[in-house]
Amino acid sequence: MHTEQLAGRTQQRFFSPEEEENFLSPGAFDVDYNKRTELDCAKLSVQAINLKLRDLMAKGYGTIVLKNPGAKHGIAVGILNRLQLYIEGSLGYFGCGLIDGPNIRIKGRVGWSCAENMMSGTLVVAKNAGSTFGAALRGGDLVCMGDVGARMGIDMKGGTIIVGGRCGAFCGFMMQRGRMVILGDAGKNLGDSMYDGTIYVGGKIAGLGVDAVPGEMTDLDAQWLERKLKMYGLAAPKGVKNLTKIVAGKQLWNYDNLEPAEKKIVL
Repeated sequence: MHTEQLAGRTQQRFFSPEEEENFLSPGAFDVDYNKRTELDCAKLSVQAINLKLRDLMAKGYGTIVLKNPGAKHGIAVGILNRLQLYIEGSLGYFGCGLIDGPNIRIKGRVGWSCAENMMSGTLVVAKNAGSTFGAALRGGDLVCMGDVGARMGIDMKGGTIIVGGRCGAFCGFMMQRGRMVILGDAGKNLGDSMYDGTIYVGGKIAGLGVDAVPGEMTDLDAQWLERKLKMYGLAAPKGVKNLTKIVAGKQLWNYDNLEPAEKKIVL
């Protein structure tokens, strides 16, 4: 949402349509979205569930429904594949971590660190999410229709996080890139020590963190927000132009070079 270029090595990757075989991770399965199956997880261990998911993808199933997940921890992790995954229930800690490509819909709630290190794809949670939601997110869309706990998007490096309700303290802590949209209220120390990226808030902000400052809402911001929220059936409470925009103040970019008195002012 800005034209300034960060110094150093770029994370951009450029693809050619002629290199389609390189679009997927090595060892990814060739799946068919029209080939659908269900898996009852009630009597299965977490290891058995994850191994069964890989087995089903290897057989070409592109749409899988997980029933009775029982809020088990670590379900559906490490999926480096295109996949339509529907989870009919709630997940425990570290659900859907390290994913790259799948489109996931969760009807229930999720515990701590859902979608940690997510690379690409989409993940939508119908209810609430625990703390460190989307920690170290690198790409894709991560959406929670309800409320989210503290430290959402900590060390975020790209992608988009959207919250339909409120969020806790220290969300966006050490944020490096990407965009975060919070339609409800935000807790204390929002965007603390953020290096770059953008945060939009529809409700009240309990307090900004170190080096997080208000930014100017532009037409480009508003257009992007309208399109992105419409994709998930969401809307800003008072319109996208009335969202509060938070960006990095950039005083910490050269923190090591500041004088001791200047460091105290920044902190």
